[in-house]
Amino acid sequence: MADAGTVKKKKSPAGDFFRVLGADCVEIGTTFKEGDWKTRLSYLIFGFGPLARGKVLIGAMFLALEAVLCWFIFGFGLQYLSKLDTLGLVETHKVNRKTVYGDNSFLILLFGLLSLCAVIALIFIWRMNVRENRKEELILRSGKKLPSNGADFSSLFDSNFDKTLLALPVVGIFVFTVLPIIFMICVAFTNYDANHQAPSKLFTWVGLKNFANLFSFSQDGFGSTFMTVLSWTLVWAFFATFSCYFLGIAVAMLINKKGIRFKKFWRTILVMTIAVPQFVSLLYVGKLFAPDGLINGSLLKWGIIKTALPFWTNPMWARVTILIINIWIGIPYMMLIATGLLMNIPEDLYESARIDGATPWQMFRSITLPYMLFVTGPFLLTQFTGNLNNFNVIYLLNQGNPKSMGMVGGAGGTDLLVTWLYKMTINDTNYRMAAVIGIMVFLVTAVVSLVVYQMLPSVRDEEGFQ
Repeated sequence: MADAGTVKKKKSPAGDFFRVLGADCVEIGTTFKEGDWKTRLSYLIFGFGPLARGKVLIGAMFLALEAVLCWFIFGFGLQYLSKLDTLGLVETHKVNRKTVYGDNSFLILLFGLLSLCAVIALIFIWRMNVRENRKEELILRSGKKLPSNGADFSSLFDSNFDKTLLALPVVGIFVFTVLPIIFMICVAFTNYDANHQAPSKLFTWVGLKNFANLFSFSQDGFGSTFMTVLSWTLVWAFFATFSCYFLGIAVAMLINKKGIRFKKFWRTILVMTIAVPQFVSLLYVGKLFAPDGLINGSLLKWGIIKTALPFWTNPMWARVTILIINIWIGIPYMMLIATGLLMNIPEDLYESARIDGATPWQMFRSITLPYMLFVTGPFLLTQFTGNLNNFNVIYLLNQGNPKSMGMVGGAGGTDLLVTWLYKMTINDTNYRMAAVIGIMVFLVTAVVSLVVYQMLPSVRDEEGFQ
């Protein structure tokens, strides 16, 4: 038995965070205590130390960033940041037929978050400034010279080229991706909807009320509708992914089989479905299956049916129809991928299996399928998560219909979470519940992706086919 004293305790992420934070605070205090007057003044005027030591490029960069952020925070953002806790108190009103605009909750939330991010950025840059002063002092104490400004500039395209190259994309990702996500999450904790539209009406924080409403099974609650839509979303993602996956492999194997003629012709026919934009093909196919569409019209004309089949008016019919149409869309993609992979499986494996008396099904189960699952596992996960948020197929075919009186938020029988979110945003302007659904979409996608990822053969056995 191992000695209890030698057993290492597992470190928790929270413990690591506070250890790093504590070490940072100690370093900041040590830098101020042991630093010269240039370093201490840099605690207020960013970059003063490097400038005083001749490091013009680095010092000017810190000083410019401090100036821009302070100007934004105190000259513009502070008025919004101060109202972020209430999202405004003064409503728009009329005085002698003149409209007097009050607080705009939307702008307060948006610019307040942006100002809060600017404050965080200012603290982060201040910490980098302190660390730079510490580094320069240690270099001088060791008797060495500081790198010249020319060397600092050259490092931007050499040792620090990764930072130079990524600076603009990182800022773009934050402004156009991260900030909107943070804004959406905040909206989920407000009462921002059709009755609280800025600037005419204020909206405010409501805490977890919207999340409680999502899981409420009362008459006005979203619980029943949410569970119905979530269940269909998971069922759709499963069948849409694996039906196209296995049928695509089957079609690729059939075309690749020896003795099949006109292989290029059959592949070209299938690829043509990819060449036509989905926006065009799905709208057209949706009209074909309408009650007065070509398919129902032809069946009625030939006497096969007496009444139009409810392709889009019955929820179960609509779901099955969508799954079948999705197979027509998805098989060509998988067929192309499988065609290339099947050609890479060593023929010796099949030859040995034939000598041992293996049947075609046994060879597929023991050779082809494991190889395909190993190589295409990440692609399969991508397809599954993509189908969880597959807006095009559902909305372009039948807009998520048929609608039901028993479902709230404008949800229909074939709506996925993402199409339901879209309807609540565009049709009902129910931004607060749409934001909650957006968070749920992220959670469902993240949980399913992590679980499936751990099950992939390429993750569990990386050396399996090497």
